[in-house]
Amino acid sequence: MILRVLRYFFVALLWLVIAFLLAIVLVPPFLDRIYYRGEVSDHFDGARFFNPDEGEGEWVGDPTRGNNRGSLIARFVTGDGRPPWPESVPIDQVVPETRVEGDRLVVTWVGHATVLVQTQELNILTDPIWSDYATPFPPLGPRRVSPPAVAFDDLPPIDLVLVSHNHYDHMDLPTLERLWERDRPRIVTSLGNDSVIAQAGAEAMALDWGGRVRVSPQAEVVVTRNHHWGSRWFVDRNRALWSSFVIRTPGGNIFFAGDTGPGDMRWPEEAAAYGPVRLALIPIGAFRFEPGQDWSGSHVGPHHAVRVMQGLGARHALGIHWRTFRLSWEAFETPGRMLGEELDAAGVPRERFRAAPVGTVWEVPGL
Repeated sequence: MILRVLRYFFVALLWLVIAFLLAIVLVPPFLDRIYYRGEVSDHFDGARFFNPDEGEGEWVGDPTRGNNRGSLIARFVTGDGRPPWPESVPIDQVVPETRVEGDRLVVTWVGHATVLVQTQELNILTDPIWSDYATPFPPLGPRRVSPPAVAFDDLPPIDLVLVSHNHYDHMDLPTLERLWERDRPRIVTSLGNDSVIAQAGAEAMALDWGGRVRVSPQAEVVVTRNHHWGSRWFVDRNRALWSSFVIRTPGGNIFFAGDTGPGDMRWPEEAAAYGPVRLALIPIGAFRFEPGQDWSGSHVGPHHAVRVMQGLGARHALGIHWRTFRLSWEAFETPGRMLGEELDAAGVPRERFRAAPVGTVWEVPGL
């Protein structure tokens, strides 16, 4: 009797293994998606997008390039000696002004890459995420350690949303759906991402690098180059484009870097060509994927963040993409501490490039 049960158990286990192996082979093609169809360009081969500066500014063996993805996932699951992060970080939520007139520029760091930018009577959100998890399978995956600095219901009416690319920590469909149902904002993104955003029932304008759209009599958005990649399901890698943005206003331009590695480091100067940058929103976190690393092919660390600011000629900058989701192996406060040291080494006053707590409200000085 026992032998028969064991035989059935091992047969069932064998079939489960076979099914799992078949799934690995058969399922991924069905998860692939065609987000964009268009002409071949210097960054689109007719099927997938790519960085025209590929190979420049890459970290050898960088797991974020995908060549060690299995190892990367395993290390996230096991922890593998990562510096500890707090389970949660309490913050005092803020209630923003309804509108900011004229050349006044007020920014509120909501968390991660989400910033509320208010100027010229426009309310702008960058890469909005109010979800607790940045993953397709919550509660598996990165969980936010601090709540959004602005409660969703306390947001003023949103006029413009910028979505840099389709990773879950930057394109949060539940948040986009709520914003669309409430405010019907203009959503501007890069090629192919509009088809993903449509899954939330929202409409988006998708532009190529260099594309521009006037969003009010006082403001224009330009989609600009950076150095990254895109994917929602691994196998749909680079089916949609990634980008940064320049918001042109009479009071000075605002640059949002999105998510980026250093690449050739010429893209900040390209963005600066659209006019003086009053404020730059630059990522400083999620750069350490192995011991001693201070940048990766996909993310800039504090060293390159300072160089981005200098390349832009930005008068002021705010560090984003840290203190919210644990995406790599640096400690919780490491990006801010390193940024201060890099600014000192470069001779840039620390008050010009802020590494501030989530919830910081900053009235940015003029040019």
